[in-house]
Amino acid sequence: MSMPSSLLLRNVRPLGAAPLDVLVQDGRLAALGPALQAPNGCAVEEGGGALLLPGLVEGHTHLDKTMWGMDWYRNEVGTRLIDRIDNERAFRHASGHDAGAQSLALAKAFLALGTTRLRTHVDIDTQAGLRHLDGVLRTRSVLRDVQQIQIVAFPQSGLLQRPGTDALLDQAMAAGADVLGGLDPCAIDGDPVRSLDTLFGIAERRACPIDIHLHEPGAMGAFSLERILERTAALGMQGRVAISHGFCLGDLPANERDPLLARMAALGVALITSAPPSRSVPPLMACRQAGVTVLGGNDGIRDTWSPYGNPDMLERAMLIGLRYNLRRDDELDVALDCVTEAGARGCGFGAYGLAPGCRADLVLLDAQTVAEAVVARPVRRLVVAGGRIVARNGELLPDAVPA
Repeated sequence: MSMPSSLLLRNVRPLGAAPLDVLVQDGRLAALGPALQAPNGCAVEEGGGALLLPGLVEGHTHLDKTMWGMDWYRNEVGTRLIDRIDNERAFRHASGHDAGAQSLALAKAFLALGTTRLRTHVDIDTQAGLRHLDGVLRTRSVLRDVQQIQIVAFPQSGLLQRPGTDALLDQAMAAGADVLGGLDPCAIDGDPVRSLDTLFGIAERRACPIDIHLHEPGAMGAFSLERILERTAALGMQGRVAISHGFCLGDLPANERDPLLARMAALGVALITSAPPSRSVPPLMACRQAGVTVLGGNDGIRDTWSPYGNPDMLERAMLIGLRYNLRRDDELDVALDCVTEAGARGCGFGAYGLAPGCRADLVLLDAQTVAEAVVARPVRRLVVAGGRIVARNGELLPDAVPA
């Protein structure tokens, strides 16, 4: 797959602003302005006044689990979290589920719809070892020129319940995972002090960021969150810790919640939400007003946990809008921010945006405004990733991804 040295998009409207041209050179945004000159040999695309977005960002998914494109999975799983965890581990072991092939299929579907950067959690446990990680590492390698993938080594079955998991997590970080994952130190591990000491110990040794699934409700979740914030401060990990879900923040009264949000903001602890309709959710606007970065993600897509999900981050932005009753156009700008700027900032993706010098990850679609783009989720007319045109009209080009 060859990359042209330059690309000029004519007559596009960045985030709905006045029309201008965008020049891409060597995979970066070189200039934005009216009536730009096309360098010799530059490819030119006519935008026709279409809306221009930066590449979309998926902040929390599970590429390794998906059955995207496979036969329908009949879900008869129990209602408890542990039921879903145990069922999934048993199913994947018995079926030989191929995390490499499935993660690649879903990552490509994300790319076709404009997601150029994503964070995926990958199960690490004593039954599968690093098998799922190996598959997603291959996917990351295949897509490295067109999609930036962060891999979280995630102890889905708990860190303490299956002895040896901590050593496997350490091995996963050495093997190429980017972020260390954690899970419910009280509800799953049953020993929050030892659980978090073990987790932060690995992170300190490996000098890696942390992303912790925190499903725990109410006072239990607040207790765990406080312990996480204490360790973040003690180890100087400001800006390197994220909380996924954080349901407890939606349960607490404001006088208990707001001090936690203030500490999260001061420590640069990001909050990642899928805005589920079935659980209490952290209050989006209160979090943002406190200075907490809030980003969006699908969580699982079409897997043994749930039949729902879609690799379209505009749809996730719409679902965030629905969950938080965002109706005004400026509120829908916030929904988009959760899957663009805040998404990149919360995951630590650099060189992001629509300014000269940023990586040229661009999405072109027909909508008058950002609000319309979120609500209508139009076909992606064009997707540019790392300066390359990789998709048209919602479909990957034949040479977009190496064979």
